[in-house]
Amino acid sequence: MSTAVHPPTPVIVLADLGPIAQLRAGRLVRRLAQLFLGLALYGVSLAMMVLGDIGLAPWDVLHSGVTEHVPITLGQAVVLFSFVVLVFWIPLREKPGVGTIANALVVGMSADATLALFDAPEDLPARIGLMVGGVVLCGLATALYIGAQLGRGPRDGLMTGLHRRTGLSIRLVRTVLEVTVVVIGLLLGGVLGLGTVVFALTIGPIAQWLMPLFLVDLPVDLALDLAGDAPDPSLNSSADPA
Repeated sequence: MSTAVHPPTPVIVLADLGPIAQLRAGRLVRRLAQLFLGLALYGVSLAMMVLGDIGLAPWDVLHSGVTEHVPITLGQAVVLFSFVVLVFWIPLREKPGVGTIANALVVGMSADATLALFDAPEDLPARIGLMVGGVVLCGLATALYIGAQLGRGPRDGLMTGLHRRTGLSIRLVRTVLEVTVVVIGLLLGGVLGLGTVVFALTIGPIAQWLMPLFLVDLPVDLALDLAGDAPDPSLNSSADPA
C-alpha cells in the first residue's frame, strides 16, 4: 500500500527591519512598485465589497459605522483609524516602516477613488461577484504589500505587537481584534453580512497561498546585519500571512 508524500508547506520568512534598513536591503525599485500596487489594489478590493453590499471586511464594519455619525467617507475613516491604531504601536514598541505610513494613506484614498468611479449594481449575481472578487483581490493585495518587505500595515502591526506582548497566538489575537471591531462597528450602525464571514474565513488562506509567489527574498546576511538580530520568529509562518 503506497503512502502519498506531500511537499512541505513553504515557510514565509519576513525580515524584521526598521525603516532605514528596509530601504537599504536591496531590490528597492521592485519592492516599492509591489508595495504601492498592493496597497492600491487593497483599497480597490475594499471598495468592491462596499459596492457588492453583502457585508464588509471586519475593520470596515467599524469604518462604516463611524461614517454614520461623522461626515467623512469610508476611505477617510480608513486613514483616520490607521493613525489611531499607530498610537497603540508606541507601548507595544512596534517598528514602523515605509509600508506602514504608505498603508495608512494609500488604501483609504484608493478605496474612495474606486467608489467615486463606479456605481453599485442592483442585480444579486453582480453583487455576489463583487464580494467574491473583493475577497480574492484583497488576498492578492495582502500578499503583494507584505511580500515587498517594507513594513507591516497599522492593523497588522497592532496584531503582531499584541502577540509579542501577551504571548497569545497570532490567530487568537487576530480573532479577538476582528470580533471587537465588528461589535463596535455594529453598535455604531456598521454593515455586517455574509461577505464579512467569507472575508474572515478565507482571507488568511488566500494570502498565505499567494505569499510565496510575491515574497521578495532579501539577502539573508544583509538582512541580519541591518536588523542587528535574527528575523522575528513571530513573523515566520506556514499558516498565517500576518
